[in-house]
Amino acid sequence: MEHPYLFFVKLFEAVGLGHFAHAYPHVIYSWVVMAILIISGALAAKGIRMIPSGGQNFFEILITGIEDFMVDITGEEGRWLFPIIATVFIYIFTCNLIGLVPGFFPPTASLNTTLSCALTVVVFTHVIGIKYHGAKYIKHFMGPVWWMVPIIFPIEVIGHLARILSLSFRLFGNMMGHELVLAILFSLAGLFFAPLPIMGLGIFVALVQAFVFFLLSIMYFTGAMEHAH
Repeated sequence: MEHPYLFFVKLFEAVGLGHFAHAYPHVIYSWVVMAILIISGALAAKGIRMIPSGGQNFFEILITGIEDFMVDITGEEGRWLFPIIATVFIYIFTCNLIGLVPGFFPPTASLNTTLSCALTVVVFTHVIGIKYHGAKYIKHFMGPVWWMVPIIFPIEVIGHLARILSLSFRLFGNMMGHELVLAILFSLAGLFFAPLPIMGLGIFVALVQAFVFFLLSIMYFTGAMEHAH
């Protein structure tokens, strides 16, 4: 899908990097999202007080709510996973949201971005499994009895590969679909108000898709921590 105008792509064109910008807009806007999150985090950290007020109250309630939700699923032993899972959620949600800003491209509308996030989650799932169970983690792939190994092992491997496809294609499909609808409406209605309801719905879609990715990641992490039966 060719966007009529992407601000940072034009900026890269101005400095002689137009070919790279047109080939990899998702990379450029991933950098933009990372810069937004890093700067926002640095500014927020400067304003932290022992007695919270205003925005600090809001964000403490939000972060605590997300953490408590995760701990309800993983148990207390999974609390240490919160930084990575919260980072994934905030990153994906921000990537989804910036697509609603004219001149910006949502990195999650590229399969490269969603696949990288999915690979991070699935690989870390196995890191967790090895951390908790060591070599015995292989039992998760073997089934309940030894003679079922030739059947269960391929199924388990396919299932774990399917997790990558599920996480990446679900997020990519929804965000790309939303981008296509917006592009069609803007081409038909120009700057009039017809696309506004879809843009409003886009905020809901951005949140839901980030939450689904977040929830599935928690479930995978929890499964890796559990003992094989």
